Amino acid sequence: MKNLSTWLLVMFMIMFWVFRIVVAFAFEINMDLGGIVPINQTMEIILLFVVLLCLIFIVKRKIIGALIYLLAYGMYFGATVIDGVKSLFDITNEVSNPMYYLNTFIALIGIILPICVLFDLLLDKNRKANPKDGKTDWFYNNKDYDRNLDDRADKNNYRTM
Repeated sequence: MKNLSTWLLVMFMIMFWVFRIVVAFAFEINMDLGGIVPINQTMEIILLFVVLLCLIFIVKRKIIGALIYLLAYGMYFGATVIDGVKSLFDITNEVSNPMYYLNTFIALIGIILPICVLFDLLLDKNRKANPKDGKTDWFYNNKDYDRNLDDRADKNNYRTM
């Protein structure tokens, strides 16, 4: 994670994840958060654990984590976003609950965030250009193993690369 965009996206993912924990917990203890409710409480709790696993994969720069994250949030928030957009452009439909649009906006954030994370991983050139190799990086990328040469030392190349 060398890009600022990746750091910002991961921080926003964590903030959104904590927000979803608060929403699920508040719904479970019957506390009112101003009309913000989970779509499905059981799926919300399962999704929290799936997103935690995906967060680990995304930090390790694995595309499978971003794909699972997009698939999970797309399936969970997708229907709410589609219904909200349809009701927004329907002139004859008046929604009696104004918090419906707030829940639709939160669901829209839940769709846009995984798409941004996936594009960030796909467009990251550093992920493929400099892959990590745990077998040799400890030696070649470590300054503690560099020899200090003086004028009497031989100038042979003691490293293979």
